[in-house]
Amino acid sequence: MRPLKEKDFYSEMTFSASRSSGAGGQNVNKVSSRIELRFSIVQSNLLTEEEKLLIQKKLNNRINSEGELIVTAQEHRSQVKNKELAIDKFFALLAMALKQAKKRVATRPSKASKIKRLESKRMHAQKKKLRDRNSI
Repeated sequence: MRPLKEKDFYSEMTFSASRSSGAGGQNVNKVSSRIELRFSIVQSNLLTEEEKLLIQKKLNNRINSEGELIVTAQEHRSQVKNKELAIDKFFALLAMALKQAKKRVATRPSKASKIKRLESKRMHAQKKKLRDRNSI
């Protein structure tokens, strides 16, 4: 599998700008600085079927009914900076979704950890027993 940045995802991305929400005074009311990046996972030629299924499974809450991954950015006052931020978020999401989980290696608790756990349980039981009115 090639690294994500080497693939030309830019040709399959669509961007739209709209007015940002939140604080910012007049700038927010008149400048379209919020960027929405849309990437169709279903129609992508750059991803394998296996990668598409993995992305759809892991990023299900960010994918709409048409199979588009939607990433928004509105942190900056500049449309250009928000576009760069949206692209960075997109690559981070894909990297996270395509990252293989490490296999867990089964281990047994050590003898010392077992003794420590039992001692802790004994101390907790003793503390609770001292709270009992009938034990006095």
